[in-house]
Amino acid sequence: MMRVDDFDYVLPEKQIAKYPPVERGDTRLMLLDRHTGALEHSRYSFLDTFLREGDLLVLNDTRVVRARLFAAKPTGAKIELMLLEKHEDDQNLVLYRGRVKKGERLEVYGHTLLVTALVDQGIARIELVGGGDVSGFFNNFGGVPIPPYLKRSAEEVDRDRYQTVFAAFPGSVAAPTASLNMTQELLHKLRREGVDVATLTLHVGLGTFLPIRVELFEEHHMHREFYSIPAESVEKIRRVKRRGGRVVAVGTTVTRALEHGAEALARFSGVSALTGEADIFIYPGYRFRSVDALLTNFHAPRSTVLMLTAAFAGAGHLRQAYATALEKDYAFLSYGDSMFISGNY
Repeated sequence: MMRVDDFDYVLPEKQIAKYPPVERGDTRLMLLDRHTGALEHSRYSFLDTFLREGDLLVLNDTRVVRARLFAAKPTGAKIELMLLEKHEDDQNLVLYRGRVKKGERLEVYGHTLLVTALVDQGIARIELVGGGDVSGFFNNFGGVPIPPYLKRSAEEVDRDRYQTVFAAFPGSVAAPTASLNMTQELLHKLRREGVDVATLTLHVGLGTFLPIRVELFEEHHMHREFYSIPAESVEKIRRVKRRGGRVVAVGTTVTRALEHGAEALARFSGVSALTGEADIFIYPGYRFRSVDALLTNFHAPRSTVLMLTAAFAGAGHLRQAYATALEKDYAFLSYGDSMFISGNY
């Protein structure tokens, strides 16, 4: 039986991409055959070489909000606040670093935030004193929420590059990183070659990238992430399935949305979007129902996204692929290189 520590590995600091490449899309691409474990090496910009007419590329068009703020308590102590992703039924939640209590007032740029509730360990609900939109306030005054493992403050380059070129709907506090190297030029090339493109929106939360701190899969409580799949995208997915094409998920966020909504996708006949709260935890042994190929980055040890990727690729195949990536100096994590996993190219 597999355990969480089977997905631990040593990731050298030097192989974590601290900055995006100078040119968007100028990164490497490893190709993995999920049936045989065969590996090839290419470039992200050559992705069109490995897709074919009749395939459907599915993108996550969420937009990363400026979610990080530093506030001051009445004592003068600094508190770091990270606005959490949007949900259908729970808004204005922040992850805080420091000590706060219910009813406490925090000062930020001449404005006051009130802590209205302590929801969970390290998570509070806040509101703007005098009224106002909390997410809009963060977007006006906050910083880009680049991942903590980059071990640096956000810089001007991150405003543009920690965002996809097709980002549309604000709500994420982390980027759908498999798409950070996607360019409009590559999308135009794919469309010319008969690859259709569909979008969905899944607002990415911090929990996606956090390491699992339990040893048994059954003990892990998966975070929820709101998603919305437009009716047009649903119809494209159903059509490509009927015609024998491949649904190519760009990223684990797209994969979670499509797999969580797999049953609803099969019977959906509405005109409004298919929505849900994805809390699906995918690890080896899972049988995929919607996704036929996966474009994804190289993930952190013990992360849920690493386990999802292992479930799709096969744990043994992925372990060998990661060993090769480390040996050949691939760049890991959000700003790094990518992997395309399919049954055949």
